[in-house]
Amino acid sequence: MIPTLICQSCTMPIDNPADRGTEKDGALSAEFCKYCYKHGNLVEPDMTMEQMSTLVATQMKKMNLPEPIIRLSLKKLPMLKRWQEVHV
Repeated sequence: MIPTLICQSCTMPIDNPADRGTEKDGALSAEFCKYCYKHGNLVEPDMTMEQMSTLVATQMKKMNLPEPIIRLSLKKLPMLKRWQEVHV
């Protein structure tokens, strides 16, 4: 199954509400995962896209995901909301 929602910071699927981050009011985020976003703030606000790319690749390899899936996720990073806002 292809995820319909992905974290706009790291590409992690967030279709499952348990995987979503939280807003300041405790509501679930519709855009970010629980690892990237808590209480309405990015967990690592100073992280660069290059650092995120390394982290994503490392975590996906630990999960034994196929290389084509890892490459696809890394290719999507620059298109995500978090990284678009950095370049505006």
